[in-house]
Amino acid sequence: MTDQLLNVQNLETIFKTPEGVVHAVNGVSFNLTEGETLGVVGESGCGKSVTMLSCLRLIPSPPGKTVAGEAFFHGQDLLKMSTEEIRNVRGGQISMVFQDPMTSLNPVMTIGKQLAEPLMLHMNMTREQARKRSIELLGLVGIPNAGDRLKDYPHQYSGGMRQRVMIAMALSCNPQILIADEPTTALDVTIQAQIVELVKRLRDELGMAIIWITHDLGVVASIAHRVAVMYGGYIIEDSDVKDLYLNPTHPYTLGLLGSLPQINEKEHTRLFSIEGMPPVLYNKPQSCPFAPRCTWVTERCWIENPTLEPVSPGHRVACWVDTKTGSKR
Repeated sequence: MTDQLLNVQNLETIFKTPEGVVHAVNGVSFNLTEGETLGVVGESGCGKSVTMLSCLRLIPSPPGKTVAGEAFFHGQDLLKMSTEEIRNVRGGQISMVFQDPMTSLNPVMTIGKQLAEPLMLHMNMTREQARKRSIELLGLVGIPNAGDRLKDYPHQYSGGMRQRVMIAMALSCNPQILIADEPTTALDVTIQAQIVELVKRLRDELGMAIIWITHDLGVVASIAHRVAVMYGGYIIEDSDVKDLYLNPTHPYTLGLLGSLPQINEKEHTRLFSIEGMPPVLYNKPQSCPFAPRCTWVTERCWIENPTLEPVSPGHRVACWVDTKTGSKR
């Protein structure tokens, strides 16, 4: 995993609202290499989805606008591409699976027609070629009687099957990157596990890279190679997945992991809860955005926003305090 596919630097996105300008993403930088799975975690409103939508230029304008940054895909900046160029990238080279498959699929078009459309657009297939490929794709994601199910409409599929259709559509043009935006949120636990296993199998078979956006740290542990933890529009910790769970360093990451139930505990203990509420970002934070909720907060935290700095090989954190010793950095 040495060939870099995506390199995002200093990405900033805002939304203009009647209450003021919301600074949703505030200088996010990350990279993705071939065959790698990057988990992006954090609570609702931290900027996970907006970051990825910004890279693909899918932010509705108005009210949204990407005001700074670069997103290099194979050396070309996605943010500077023409409309035609970015359309060729979307679906063909970078695909996205959205949160709710019922609202992502067109309710008045058959599943077969929706699967065939990107194949005919990006792969220049004939209608019959696209139909045969659609049957293969539905079989690939585990939908039985695929040939007959092409005539069905989205409401005739269960939630789990609709999500499988969305994954099939995302994989139809053999993308190099699959962005999965909380694809298991609306599904029950059994179906969640099936979708995660399906994506892992397809990743290994097809060799694509994945960005998995979620607030579920349990899912991240089972699928990701590396994790980026977001808060207040920033990446506040970035690490190899095993090191993140063994050596969480940022106070917010500690809080997230502390809120997970432990099945190996000998004594019953209450789950940890992070006090306070996420910030409303009408002003771009000049201090640490987590300071109002942090138990390790120092005077410097209220004055200066820390940058991501290495604490061990492959592990970076944005914090002025060493949470293991309590000493200032």
